[in-house]
Amino acid sequence: MTRLILASGSAIRRQILEDAGVAFEVQTSGIDENAIKAEWTGKNPSGLAVKLAEAKAKVVQAGEETLVLGADQILGLDGQMYDKARSKDEARARLQTLRGKTHILHSGLVAIRKGETIWTHTEDSHLSVRDFSDAFLDHYMETAGDELTASVGAYAFEGLGAQLFEKIEGDYYAILGLPLLPVLALLRNEGVIPA
Repeated sequence: MTRLILASGSAIRRQILEDAGVAFEVQTSGIDENAIKAEWTGKNPSGLAVKLAEAKAKVVQAGEETLVLGADQILGLDGQMYDKARSKDEARARLQTLRGKTHILHSGLVAIRKGETIWTHTEDSHLSVRDFSDAFLDHYMETAGDELTASVGAYAFEGLGAQLFEKIEGDYYAILGLPLLPVLALLRNEGVIPA
């Protein structure tokens, strides 16, 4: 069987693969994401998500029979691209910006074998944030903890963050950051899991 390395420090991505019964190792890349974003001149957030995923996967040292999976996510709203909030105050401002609007989560995945990109996948999810009250925002800020700075939207959709939304269009796993069914198809094709 081919060995799988997940080139991501995301706890939810690890959980998704574990819950699906996939054996894998984690190696975080330590790349300078800000440098890649600063050099990005494109207007396509999905393209940037793929570029970041590829950069993460390419720096991981892998053997002959190893597949490296990189993943990233960019939030798009009104022509702007957003990254993870760096502080609780920035998270509050982000949630206030998202309130009453629909944003897009652009997921990008890349698989690397022997240093070469063999697979890319993008998936967009549209999320409509409800017009929540200031009282709810205060409650959410007090309760959410690390969720505020762990994702691009300052929410963990799989938990309390689900209360922020009135409608979603997209795959649940893609919203969490790892579109599972396309990944499982890739892993079967590459001999990581039984077909």
